[in-house]
Amino acid sequence: QVQLVESGGGLVQPGGSSRLSCAASGSVFSINDMGWYRQAPGKEREFLARITNGGITSSADSVKGRFTISRDNVKNTVYLQMNSLKPEDTAVYYCSAHSLCGIAYWGKGTLVTVSS
Repeated sequence: QVQLVESGGGLVQPGGSSRLSCAASGSVFSINDMGWYRQAPGKEREFLARITNGGITSSADSVKGRFTISRDNVKNTVYLQMNSLKPEDTAVYYCSAHSLCGIAYWGKGTLVTVSS
């Protein structure tokens, strides 16, 4: 089992920045990749970015150039740096991890509100 705990959400002004963190614990040796998703009110969960154990990243077109994913393998933590935030970025942000055999784990989410 893998446990994921997100942190760093809160209220951010439009145009501002925020960094989310996700700490993994438990069977971290089984993790193949980690990523971030978000779900806005009334919308489906949306993929944002992913990073493999080897550091290969991929991200959604909607956030390229604004959001950057990174990870610290020593701390078993993945980060999402978000810049130039817009009100439409308001959502609950979820951390995910996939094991080598394809099991998906999810954090409970952290709310990011972009508003003046």
